[in-house]
Amino acid sequence: MKITMLKSKIHRATVTEAKLNYVGSITIDSDLLKVSGILPYEKVQIVNNNNGARIETYTIEGEAGSGVICLNGAAARHFQPDDKVIIMAYCDMDADEAPNHKPTVVFVNDDNSVKEVGHYEKHGEIK
Repeated sequence: MKITMLKSKIHRATVTEAKLNYVGSITIDSDLLKVSGILPYEKVQIVNNNNGARIETYTIEGEAGSGVICLNGAAARHFQPDDKVIIMAYCDMDADEAPNHKPTVVFVNDDNSVKEVGHYEKHGEIK
């Protein structure tokens, strides 16, 4: 049996741009994509911590070191600059692999630079 597991997560990134008149997707700083293990054009789910919106789209590689997190197209109606977001990618695996799976979790600073990278997630409050 295959099950879907969290593969990678960029936690509490700050939206830098929202471009309504653009063909859909999310542009993410290529450094964040690399450290998180999320590929260009990979399907992701994005959660807006400010308003609760949840969307699925695909990634576009942004300029390295720019800190860009830009929601494009229709998503720009649900995400605005300075909103805090969680970007998640998932993977399918056999059920017997899942208990040993550890997702890559990237915590970022307010400027979207990498603060910490982990391979687990614990329940708790953000500090």
